[in-house]
Amino acid sequence: MDPSERFANISPLDHRYYAANRELFERLSLYVSETAAVRYAVRVEAALLSEHVQRLLPDWSGDLDEIASVHERVSPVDVATEEEKTRHNVRAIVNVLQAHLPGDVRHLIHLGATSVDILDTAAAMRYRDVTREVLVPLLADLLEALISRAEGQAETEQIGRTHGQFAVPITVGFALAEYVARLGDCLERIHRGTEDLRGKISGAVGSYNATSVLYRDPEEFERAVLSRLSLLPGEHATQIVAPEPLLRLLLEFNTAFGVIANLADDLRNLQRSEIGEFREFFAPGQVGSSTMPHKRNPWNAEHVKSLWKAFAPRAMTWFMDQISEHQRDLSNSASARFIADYVAGFAAAVARMLSIVRKLDVDTERIERNLSEGSRMVLAEPMYIVLAAAGHVDAHERVRRLTLEAERTGVPLIEVARRKSDTWREIRDACESLTGLDADVFFADPRNYTGRAADRARKICERGRERLRNLRRK
Repeated sequence: MDPSERFANISPLDHRYYAANRELFERLSLYVSETAAVRYAVRVEAALLSEHVQRLLPDWSGDLDEIASVHERVSPVDVATEEEKTRHNVRAIVNVLQAHLPGDVRHLIHLGATSVDILDTAAAMRYRDVTREVLVPLLADLLEALISRAEGQAETEQIGRTHGQFAVPITVGFALAEYVARLGDCLERIHRGTEDLRGKISGAVGSYNATSVLYRDPEEFERAVLSRLSLLPGEHATQIVAPEPLLRLLLEFNTAFGVIANLADDLRNLQRSEIGEFREFFAPGQVGSSTMPHKRNPWNAEHVKSLWKAFAPRAMTWFMDQISEHQRDLSNSASARFIADYVAGFAAAVARMLSIVRKLDVDTERIERNLSEGSRMVLAEPMYIVLAAAGHVDAHERVRRLTLEAERTGVPLIEVARRKSDTWREIRDACESLTGLDADVFFADPRNYTGRAADRARKICERGRERLRNLRRK
């Protein structure tokens, strides 16, 4: 395509996002483009033909490799031209295919199959391959980048937040380990989902009517054809493959997409001016606002979330495509075509998030400042815990009243507690009994109250690396 011609495209995937990540979209094109759809369908036809030739023409002297490689010679443009005459996509493929194969086997092309035998089997192959060859490696790279970040910041204390409010101290590594765990689980499930995709060579309504005429065991014939394509048949098919295996894989995509959007939201919020703990990479000549020269917007994280907003709702369409009347209707004929768009949008979001994580700047000074600010109040929990453990039934209420006084007076909580000599003595005795630490030392520094955050971060990262090793072995 001439570079200027992309501006005539309608979908932003085909101009804005393609231009932003040309290498990724060219890899995707091998599996989810119209060219790929034709070539994968030809591969199914070739597998079917090869099995027929071996069984029905045992003395054939031709080259089966010529049949197996025919998808490399069939032009999608020729198929599109033929479809203008046939008004039928698979018949157009069959007609064009005949010209690329020896005359003495042409009568066996497509024999015993219905169109959706070809299309659904090809779709299973395409989504299996794009997942394994593009999406899984991309997600694995993101997981590895998150692991590296989490391990590197495992000990960096940070104020924890719930409901947007200061909670209790954690570490940056622990916060990032959340996404290591969630994304690692998604990655495993996505790969398993590719193993469940199914094909079919069972004819017009799925009951092997046509192939029963040709073979004593048509189900064994179906298995043989599909084995050439590294697929298995489902337990039952109508004219179409049962939709659930592909639906489940797509839902796993959407689950991972949600995890990535959640990470984007967290990173975006932590870049707020009043928080400022993280900062996206900003190129030297990059502009954040057309009118405010000082702006450094978290636009990449916002972009990831925006893509999720555009594509996540498509899951509703996948559920609607689960329903097909009787042995088959055509109500998914248009909607299923947009699965390719979803795959491209999902891949673009993963690639963008990978770039964010790799280049993310962690502002340890701002993290320290926020932690120090939070320390005025957030150690209320351990005060309550040690008092309650020492047997004080009213521990929570006593500490709550201390926090109200600290809030009203602007005095740090520990100073308010010290002024209550009886309460402070009880806190000091309970703290030393439980932790072995002097209360003045323990409550003076929030770093003393990070629990197992650093240890959990490292363990989750090691589990993430184990998941990656297992995946790569597969």
